Amino acid sequence: MDTIANLFSFITTPVSWIIVQFHSLYGAVFGPDSGAAWGLSIVSLVILIRICLIPLFVKQIKATRGMQALQPKMKAIQERYKNDKQRQSEEMMKLYKETGTNPLSSCLPILAQSPFFFALYSVLSSIANGKTIGVINEELLASARQAHIFGAPLAAKFTDSAAKVASLDASITDVRIVTAVMIVLMSLSQFYTQRQLMAKNVDLSVKTPFMQQQKMLMYIFPLIFAVMGINFPVGVLVYWLTTNVWTMGQQMYVINQNPTPGSKAQDQYLTRLLKSISSHGAVKGKAKKKVVAAIVAKGPDRNDNERKFITALTKQGMAAQADGSVIKSSEATADADAASSAAAKRQQPKRQSKSQRQSPNKPSPKK
Repeated sequence: MDTIANLFSFITTPVSWIIVQFHSLYGAVFGPDSGAAWGLSIVSLVILIRICLIPLFVKQIKATRGMQALQPKMKAIQERYKNDKQRQSEEMMKLYKETGTNPLSSCLPILAQSPFFFALYSVLSSIANGKTIGVINEELLASARQAHIFGAPLAAKFTDSAAKVASLDASITDVRIVTAVMIVLMSLSQFYTQRQLMAKNVDLSVKTPFMQQQKMLMYIFPLIFAVMGINFPVGVLVYWLTTNVWTMGQQMYVINQNPTPGSKAQDQYLTRLLKSISSHGAVKGKAKKKVVAAIVAKGPDRNDNERKFITALTKQGMAAQADGSVIKSSEATADADAASSAAAKRQQPKRQSKSQRQSPNKPSPKK
C-alpha cells in the first residue's frame, strides 16, 4: 500500500493543504487538537472531491446504461465469432465506436478518486510515523497525532501493535473496536449500494452475463474492502466510509428520479408519476414532461412499464401528448375527429359546373 501511495506523492501537498484549510475552520469551533476538527476536515475533503466528480458520475450512469443496452448485441458477437478471438475483439470495438460507448467510463469516478485516496493514505501514514508531509508542519503534526475519533487516533490501524498504539496515546482495544466497526459499516454500505442497483435499477427484460457479473461484484467488493480495511488508518476509513455513504445517497436519488428503462425503479417512478397526474390532472414539472414525451415518442418500442403507464392513463380518461402534457380522452377524440374532418374536406373534389362535367375528350358529332 505504501508503494502505491508513493506513486501519488505529487498530490500529497494539495490534499494536505485542503485538509489544513478545513482544519483551521473546524478547529476554531471544536478545538485544533480535537478528533472532530480533523475528522470533519477529512469528511469535507470527500464532499469537495465528490462534488467535483458529479460530471463523471453522470458519464458513469450513461456508460453503464449503454453497456446494459449493448449486452444482447455483444452476446451475439461472442457466439458468432467464438472461434476467432481477434475478429470478436474487432467487432466489439466497432460496436463501441458505432454506439459511442466506452466500457471504462463506468470506472471513471473511482479512478479519479484514487490519487486523492492514496495521497490521504500517505499523509496519515506520515502522521503515524511522526513525519511532516506537504503543508503539515511540526505544529500541525503534533495536533493531528493528538486527535482521536471515538478513542482511536486518526493515524492508527487495526493491525498496529500495542506499542505503536500506545505511542499515539491510545489503547489497542479502542483502536480495534473503532476500526472494526468502521470496516463493517464501510463494507455494508458498499454492499447495499450495489444491491439497490441490482434490485431496482437493472433492466429486468434483458438477461445477460453482465447481470451475473454485477451480482458477483455485489459480494466481492465488500469482501475486498473488509480485507483491505484492516490496513487503513482511521482517517482513511473515515474517508472511504464517507464516500460510500455519498455514493449510496447519490445513487438513491438517481434511481428515484432517473431510473433505468425496464427496471423495477422505473415501474415505481411511473406509478408515482401516474398518481401525481391523477391528483393534479396535468403533468407537473419540466423533467416529468420530458419523461412522458420520451415515452410517447417511443411508440411501439415502449417497454412493459411504459405500456402499463399509457394504458393506466387511458383507463383514467387521459391521453399523453407528444409535448409531454396530458389531456382528457374526450378532448383527444374531438381533436382527432376535427383533424379527420379537415383532412376529408381537403381531399373532397370541388363541385364542377355542367360544362366542366362534359368530357373534353368526347368526339364532336359528324357533320
